[in-house]
Amino acid sequence: MKKYFYKLFITALIGTSCSAQHNNSNTNLSISDKKATPETIQLYKNLNKLVQKGYLFGHQDDLAYGVNWKYENGRSDIKDVVGDYPAVYGWDIAGLEKDDKNNIDGVPFEKMKQYIIEANERGGISTISWHFDNPATGKNAWDNTPNALKTILPGGENHQKFTSWLDKAAVFFLSLKDKKGKNIPILFRPYHELTGGWFWWGKGNCTPDEFKTAWKFTFDYLQKKGVHNLIYVYNTSSFNTKEDFLANYPGDDFADIISFDSYQNNSDTNGQKFIDEVQNQLKIINEIGHEKHKLTAVAEAGYEAIPDPKWWTGTFSKAIGDYKISYVLLWRNHGWQENEKKMHYYAPFKGQVSEKDFVDYYNLDKTLFEKDIKKALK
Repeated sequence: MKKYFYKLFITALIGTSCSAQHNNSNTNLSISDKKATPETIQLYKNLNKLVQKGYLFGHQDDLAYGVNWKYENGRSDIKDVVGDYPAVYGWDIAGLEKDDKNNIDGVPFEKMKQYIIEANERGGISTISWHFDNPATGKNAWDNTPNALKTILPGGENHQKFTSWLDKAAVFFLSLKDKKGKNIPILFRPYHELTGGWFWWGKGNCTPDEFKTAWKFTFDYLQKKGVHNLIYVYNTSSFNTKEDFLANYPGDDFADIISFDSYQNNSDTNGQKFIDEVQNQLKIINEIGHEKHKLTAVAEAGYEAIPDPKWWTGTFSKAIGDYKISYVLLWRNHGWQENEKKMHYYAPFKGQVSEKDFVDYYNLDKTLFEKDIKKALK
């Protein structure tokens, strides 16, 4: 019996070793922006190195607010729990296109800029998404009136409007500078969750060719405006096959990281459905990433209000498994939602039921937080 288990162990070990070798050979990475700044190229190289050490943990709006607090210098719900900041900080620039002072979540753009600068000084990394309004209707990003995306393409009735939005985004990206005056590299995730139908750029609301044209135009236009500090993140929601994932993919010369978003639902109390879905999707993008020499990520994830006290080590860590991904990002800790009459958060805070388990998760070798970045790059 012991021999049987020994054979099983050796087989598993060999399998793991082969799998690790397979994942470690992604050495032909090259950034899609051929004029990318030296700092942006270095970040991309660092992300590739860090994959061999573990995956970076991220959190949306982490420095701006948390459960029951807002705009307290140096504060973070993650830091309150583990004494360390996330490695990746998520932000959203929706509102910029309308010249709003605050973004879609109420964060002032000036504060966001300061948080990005502060995080960069500590060695942290920022990623930006854009829930921009529907250009055809003037309603929000979730107004999925079909054919809105078509109107922003060259020759479309909202093309000029859209380029003016990109002009504003370019100004913002170029305003992100470190103490030496160098542009801070950003992981830019436009047109996110594109395989879902809930956004005006999503599935069913435009054709794959229209989507690719919009992506390539955005990519080219920002570079024409002198923006060379972006690492482009292609991002879907759920998908079942390689073909599903790549249906709207703009091509290897227009994306640097491939990713998806996945959340555990309340009906999935033991998390098995979430684990299975994430594992299946990671298997697919791991294969694509290896073929195309792209880094992979879970760009949004979470379980609202984390009712499971062992969720981090029991479900979330199992969902990621041994896949060598670049980062995961948990959604925001909004706190009390008056309209829905419920708490809305995805990361633990002091006193939250999963707090102790999150400390165990933080202590895993494969989870990298901000303090781990410099150590891991030595």
